[in-house]
Amino acid sequence: MYWRRSTEPRLTQNCQCPHWIPTKSLSLPGIEKTIVLDFGQRERLLHRVHKLKLTLACGRYDRTQPLIDGRVQPVGVDLTFLPLRPGEIFWRMLNHGEFDASEMSLSSYAILRSEGDRRFIAIPVFPSRVFRHSALYVGTDSGIERPEDLKGKRIGVGDYQMTAAVWIRGLLAHEYDVRPEEITWVVGNPIRSIKPPDSVRIKFLHTDATLETMLVRGEIDALISVMIPEDLGKSVRRLFRDPRKVELEYYRKTRIFPIMHTLVLKTDLYEESPWLAVSLYHAFCRARELAHQSMYDTNALVVSLPWIIDEVESTRGIFGPQIWDYSIEGSLPTLNALIHYLDEQKLSRRRMKIDELFVPNVGPALADYLRATGED
Repeated sequence: MYWRRSTEPRLTQNCQCPHWIPTKSLSLPGIEKTIVLDFGQRERLLHRVHKLKLTLACGRYDRTQPLIDGRVQPVGVDLTFLPLRPGEIFWRMLNHGEFDASEMSLSSYAILRSEGDRRFIAIPVFPSRVFRHSALYVGTDSGIERPEDLKGKRIGVGDYQMTAAVWIRGLLAHEYDVRPEEITWVVGNPIRSIKPPDSVRIKFLHTDATLETMLVRGEIDALISVMIPEDLGKSVRRLFRDPRKVELEYYRKTRIFPIMHTLVLKTDLYEESPWLAVSLYHAFCRARELAHQSMYDTNALVVSLPWIIDEVESTRGIFGPQIWDYSIEGSLPTLNALIHYLDEQKLSRRRMKIDELFVPNVGPALADYLRATGED
């Protein structure tokens, strides 16, 4: 004996609803043959057959953990979340298009779009934002004390086009008058081949030695690295000895909180199902809010830092109630600066417009409408 959902409503005193009745076979949308299912299997299958299957690769962060563990699920989506490291995600997505959606280097994505490559379209979700003054390292005995001392020096960087390097070159140029053309850049293998700017001296790494090893040996004078060097505190130190102080002053002056990564969808998937962008956006916003709520909880600290509550409160005092903004309008100074830096550093083929980078159906208009109608 099998069961099917009756098309006739069951009338009771308090309910007029569909119900399950015995049947000799079970027919499900998308299933061509009769199958035997218990009640739990049937409910799970009915739940899944009406959802769009989506594979998403993104880092494991506090703000994405609710998506990983299933506490947050995008509406209409049967989500497979692959928690991978950013570098691997970017390589596999840019070179092989392995995922339906993924975290993506904002600079690599913007460069791609400027070249006319429309394989991906971004949603204004920014999984990674980091001030990068603290990512500039020098040897402890280098004699380099100020950013201006970098003029005429050799700086190593894993990939010239990576977003962190774009931000550091931008702040060096605009805050300290140190231009990219005044540096010799020693770079590793790029994530994808681009035409390097003609006016910049670039030497590609042709050795088994790492850039960190070269810094320790004095073969380069400084290093831009998103990873903390193993020799930090020994033969390596940060150029900015008090990076938090410098980064805070930089934010108060510019209102820039550097965006490293965004979220992209395959364009053909977005064009087939534009609602998917809105569903993913809302899910990422909800996951972020759950992360902030759990962090700001004095019942039992979820983060192994004794003064995390004070840190949250002091940071809100600087940024306002929304520390980690997911919007174009709330991140305009940052987005405008990055677009300008990419053009200035001759990495993008042309100066991009912000609305060329992001889906048009995610923005404040919907939220304003729902708020006005009381549905928010």
